[in-house]
Amino acid sequence: MKIKLRFIALPALLIVPLLAACGTYPASQSSLSPLSDGRYDSEFPYRSSSKQLEEISRSIKLVTSIGYYNSYIFDEEMKFTAADIKKTDLKSKASRTIYYNNTSSGTAIVIHSQGRHIALLTCAHVVNFPDTVITYYYKEGGALSPFIQSISVKVSQSNFVPDIPERGFVEILVMDVKNDIALIGKTLNSVNSNFNIPEFSYPIGRARELEWGDFVYVFGFPMNYKMISKGIVSSPDREGGKSFLIDAVFNRGFSGGAVLAIRDGVPNFELVGLVRSVPAESEYLLRPLVIEPDIEINPQLPYKGDFAVEKRQSIKFGITKVIGIEAVLEFFNDNRGIIERKGFYINRLSGN
Repeated sequence: MKIKLRFIALPALLIVPLLAACGTYPASQSSLSPLSDGRYDSEFPYRSSSKQLEEISRSIKLVTSIGYYNSYIFDEEMKFTAADIKKTDLKSKASRTIYYNNTSSGTAIVIHSQGRHIALLTCAHVVNFPDTVITYYYKEGGALSPFIQSISVKVSQSNFVPDIPERGFVEILVMDVKNDIALIGKTLNSVNSNFNIPEFSYPIGRARELEWGDFVYVFGFPMNYKMISKGIVSSPDREGGKSFLIDAVFNRGFSGGAVLAIRDGVPNFELVGLVRSVPAESEYLLRPLVIEPDIEINPQLPYKGDFAVEKRQSIKFGITKVIGIEAVLEFFNDNRGIIERKGFYINRLSGN
């Protein structure tokens, strides 16, 4: 008995990939290194950058500010108006006086650490508290009354940066509220070799050269935790590099954080901006005016103490506004005389 063997011819296109998968071929050069074109990179770093990022993180600091206020409360029957403020001793006319404080925290970058002088960049809103806050009564229909309910006057302010020698207190050297930039710092009484405050040592970049889709790292202190995040640039070159958007996840405390782009691969990090803010919706809540840390309030029982109105914001994540480095350089040049009269000579911010 004869046995016939049948051979089925498979299409060549099916055989070739199988053979190719068994071999090893060198990776193309483009998969191993970024394109060296002098532009900022839009791809994730092709090799480890942990060493450089850890070095940069040492120059990123948490800053906490506290504003202390005396608040003078006036009964509506007094019909106290703005015209009465200058000709009246507030404390003697007030029905009662309340003492309270407002707190704020954010991120600062050590941009200068030479000898006895330490200077940090941050956002103005992190360290800016109004000198005076006035609230008014409302009429029955909801319109604002001309009669003042309270006047709160700031009596002092403290700005604190951990790791800074001599108790960590710093002063506001110069501030631009409109553009939301502040330079804070300190002149030490003496140089102590036991303290080493590393400054940000990488180049100052050019935000106006960023393009859609460029990759950035973001350093900050969301909820008082030092963290690093990543993002993609959108709407670049707004106002000539003075602002742009990224999609990095933002949370409270990230304001003033460093935004870093990479030019032609690691380790070519450049500072291109400061984290500013995100869109948010505001709501007003009633809360106890003073809460002792060791006293827990029972929510089942009516609260009979003093109330305060607190403004809270609901953050809309995924859209983060950034102050471009060009705005920072312009801020510095506009205030350079004031800064240098205080003993701070920061030449690396004098321009690109």
